[in-house]
Amino acid sequence: MLVDNIEKINQDIQLACQKAARSDNDITMIAVTKSVEKDIAKELAELGIENMAENRVDKLLEKKIALKNFPSIKWHLIGNLQRRKVKSIINEIDYFHALDSLKLAEEIQKRAEKQLACFVEVNVTGEESKHGLNSDDVIAFIQQLAAFDKIKVVGLMTMAPLNASEQVLHEVFSKLKKLQLAVNNQHLSYAPCTELSMGMSNDFSIAIEEGATFVRIGTAIFRGA
Repeated sequence: MLVDNIEKINQDIQLACQKAARSDNDITMIAVTKSVEKDIAKELAELGIENMAENRVDKLLEKKIALKNFPSIKWHLIGNLQRRKVKSIINEIDYFHALDSLKLAEEIQKRAEKQLACFVEVNVTGEESKHGLNSDDVIAFIQQLAAFDKIKVVGLMTMAPLNASEQVLHEVFSKLKKLQLAVNNQHLSYAPCTELSMGMSNDFSIAIEEGATFVRIGTAIFRGA
């Protein structure tokens, strides 16, 4: 079942790329394993999946230990990170998708042993239920990160509203793409901001059409598994 689901996702990625005149080599599919146990994550690793994500520190650490025989896996923390938990996780991950405050940046700077690839989280729609910076604050925030040599802003991340129409999804993802280009045009050495982490199981095709380079997929991988 996992094989079939992954094949279908890859086909959908290819179709979305064709529609947008992009190469599917530009897309990194991250398997979000938060809803499955370690044995299922191990099956994914055996199938060649090399990017895995969790939204909780304890679960990521558990899975990383369980999959220690797969050293090529890149680990992504995609959930809100409390400052008190930074010490235990920051040197165990390859990407952090939810940087949204200077206080968190300060803690990462204090605890990180090497430079960490970070996505700045943006609340494009301004929903109170979502974390992230307001779009208008992003460039100023990133400029303030100049002093933190342990943080590399590789891109921006957002979550679209649940059950949004296709039109709204296009608008949200398009806004983040424009913002990513604006940051990129700042030519900041510590913030190349070439990547976009956006799109999940129900909307990743639209996200790709609008410029996503990292898509975070969980439900579509494990459906029926």
